[in-house]
Amino acid sequence: MLRVAAVTAALGGAAVLAACDRPGGPPKPSFKATDVTGADYGKTLALTDHTGAPRSLADFAGKVVVLFFGFTQCPDVCPTTLATMSDVMKRLGPDSDRVQVIFVTVDPDRDTPAVLGPYVTAFDPRFLALYGDKDAIAKAAREFKVFYQKVPGKTEGTYSIDHTAASYVLDGKSRLRLYVRHQQTGEEIAADLKVLLAGG
Repeated sequence: MLRVAAVTAALGGAAVLAACDRPGGPPKPSFKATDVTGADYGKTLALTDHTGAPRSLADFAGKVVVLFFGFTQCPDVCPTTLATMSDVMKRLGPDSDRVQVIFVTVDPDRDTPAVLGPYVTAFDPRFLALYGDKDAIAKAAREFKVFYQKVPGKTEGTYSIDHTAASYVLDGKSRLRLYVRHQQTGEEIAADLKVLLAGG
């Protein structure tokens, strides 16, 4: 298992601090995930998708976006997360067409478009993978407070990557709303997305 638990816990704590009540406004909706509405990060994204199209958050306006950083050779956290999101899409039924799942690689050396496309679409043909050069990936990770670091493998030239195991959810106005822990179930995530799709 990648050493992601401590990172996830630390970021989850920060996310709790980022969420705040809106004085005088309507009551906040109740979520299973950590509510980070009003956070001052996760506002921009500029990368390229696995089909070669440049992408920004504005491209997904009107959709709820689930954003996860990982890499295709990840042995457990990444495929589990994508499998969970595949389950979420099934649970949402027709509403799933208003959700965009995005996988951002933190391994640009190995995760080429030719690798990324088949990887993410094997879980759901609507899933998108985003990539860029090392500087662009680092900028995106900083914007979403995502940690990642190469870890040397057992043989020369091999490596793995430790990285944040959680996902983020943005609403239809591209505002950061939820911090989803890796352990959350498809049922829980689908329930939260339904609230956002209903305007919560």
